[in-house]
Amino acid sequence: MRKMTRRTFMGAGAAATTIAIGTWGRNARAQTADRVVNLYSARHYDSDSAIYQAFTDTTGIRVNLIEADADPLIERIKSEGANSPADVLLTVDAGRLWRAEQAGLFQPASSEILKSAIPVSLRHPSDLWFGFSKRARVIMYDKTKVNASDLSTYENLADSQWRGQVLVRSSTNIYNQSLTGAILAANGAQTTEEWARGLVSNFARPPEGNDTGQIQACAAGVAPLAITNTYYLLRMLASDKPEERAIAEKIGIFFPNQRDRGTHVNISGGGLVKTAPNKGNAIQFLEFLASPSAQEIFAKSNYEYPVVAGSPVDPTLASYGVFKEDSLNASVFGRNGEEALRIMDRAGWK
Repeated sequence: MRKMTRRTFMGAGAAATTIAIGTWGRNARAQTADRVVNLYSARHYDSDSAIYQAFTDTTGIRVNLIEADADPLIERIKSEGANSPADVLLTVDAGRLWRAEQAGLFQPASSEILKSAIPVSLRHPSDLWFGFSKRARVIMYDKTKVNASDLSTYENLADSQWRGQVLVRSSTNIYNQSLTGAILAANGAQTTEEWARGLVSNFARPPEGNDTGQIQACAAGVAPLAITNTYYLLRMLASDKPEERAIAEKIGIFFPNQRDRGTHVNISGGGLVKTAPNKGNAIQFLEFLASPSAQEIFAKSNYEYPVVAGSPVDPTLASYGVFKEDSLNASVFGRNGEEALRIMDRAGWK
């Protein structure tokens, strides 16, 4: 579990400073008249610091940042109650946004800027949260062993032709819960459970490791197919370690379901905390995350897809081509995650 860390982003290029534990929490709600936004973030990407600094330089609003994993942050806001200093919660995956929503942590953010910039499928129907970057969950394959023309859909991965040839991480991984939640929305519970059982029959090994581990195992010959998010491969391709680049160069990306609903796309996003002491500043911050400068940093620094149309994509990621995205609203597969996990576990996907 990631330890909670605290930083403040100052204007005019000032260096980020560490905040003493305890002091920040006691003083933050007293800063409502100050130019500050208190951000709780489960995004663990150093590149996000550039976004926060750019926001401060543009608006003069300082960003007080607490970083930790999503579940501890959600529990922290719940335990702080009405006295929480949190203005904005950012996290990855619609499933975690749904958990925060169910805990009653968000309030609607009324913003025409956000509504016009962010597609309907990537934001909550009642504006409780918004997606700010996208990540496609795709089929990756060993280019020496699989012809991309033999691949088609997520559903096809349960076919007997792929017996013992699929790598994927555990059912406890929220990316897999959201993917299965999207399949559940498309096909219904019975068909989804049949699919999950077929997929489990095709596992090359019991699920283990993270997405990077699936790519490494695929390149090492453990199995020719893996289910992962695109940006993990792009990170390896950009690595300063020759061995990591060599692994990534063996692997191809296939975007499933291009002839029907499209490839499953998840989000990294956030919303306005219900008890936000700096509501106006918080909405400005959320709007800034949809700005051209922030979208470019999201896209180019962590190899994610931007959510705002016309924003640039990392050139290497763009080289894999344009693909059809599943237009299912992220709130649906976020909500479906709990049932999806039960289906996965009944199917033997541990």
